[in-house]
Amino acid sequence: QVQLVESGGGLVQTGGSMRLSCAASGRTFNTYAIGWFRQAPGKDREIIAAISRDSGRRAYADSVKGRFTISRDNAKNTAYLQANSLKPEDTAVYYCAGTSGELGFTAGEYDYWGQGTQVTVSS
Repeated sequence: QVQLVESGGGLVQTGGSMRLSCAASGRTFNTYAIGWFRQAPGKDREIIAAISRDSGRRAYADSVKGRFTISRDNAKNTAYLQANSLKPEDTAVYYCAGTSGELGFTAGEYDYWGQGTQVTVSS
């Protein structure tokens, strides 16, 4: 079993930066890939970034490419999402998730989910 806990959300102005953390416990952290998702009010949950078990592969949604960076520290059992140049449309609840697969691109591929952290970008 895996437990994931996100932190680092809050209120930030347009153009600002934020770093989200995803602390994991339970199953050995380097045995599953991590994805970051977000869900805005009235919209579907979308994947924005994913990273493989050894950080060898990373992928980003077009909407965040060049602005967000996903990383992980397997020694600390923690994954991160560095979000720069934030826009009001980045406002959402952000979730981290874990999958036993090599790299997941859809919510259905993920077995473990955190509770989410709210990010609000003011204009």
